[in-house]
Amino acid sequence: ERPAHRVYVHGYWMDTTEVTNARFAEFVNATGYRTDAERAPLLEEIMANTPPGTPAPDPSQLVPGSLVFTPPKHPVDLHDWRQWWQWVPGADWQHPEGAGSSIADRLEHPVVHVSWRDVQAYCRWAGKRLPTEAEWERAARGGVSGTEFSWGNDPPTNEHITSNSWQGAFPNSTTAADGYARTAPVASFNPNGFGLY
Repeated sequence: ERPAHRVYVHGYWMDTTEVTNARFAEFVNATGYRTDAERAPLLEEIMANTPPGTPAPDPSQLVPGSLVFTPPKHPVDLHDWRQWWQWVPGADWQHPEGAGSSIADRLEHPVVHVSWRDVQAYCRWAGKRLPTEAEWERAARGGVSGTEFSWGNDPPTNEHITSNSWQGAFPNSTTAADGYARTAPVASFNPNGFGLY
């Protein structure tokens, strides 16, 4: 990210919000697509992406699932993400916290547990593409430059809530002062200068 440098982008379109569970469900219903989290991992693919000499995982672990944010009960070493991300069999876009969870009351929340391949398949179906990093940053800034945040230099606080973010001692304690302990429905907070949420 350093040194900061000027980047030029051509005109492009950006969706107003993240892709919702409802919209992703339309894609799945139209195409029959199954996400990577809904398919058992392939041993050959895992081993092709690990350093030489890495032991193979136990075959009983090769089941559909995904990593789920699981707050520990006490403070932990923040250098080890495994303290708050846990592999959960059965976790996927329709079951965000694993078997027994549902998106029934979260249809307007952003879809989660989707891989790059899943997103590419969605984009092809929707006639869209992912933005480049420069396009994403320009859209996220909302036309503002030279400030710490897209709304100015004042950091978010429990009184100045600008987005769904962690409030409290990460990763074990949140006050959910923004109203949400996990994801929030899209467009729950003020849009930026481009009208994007």
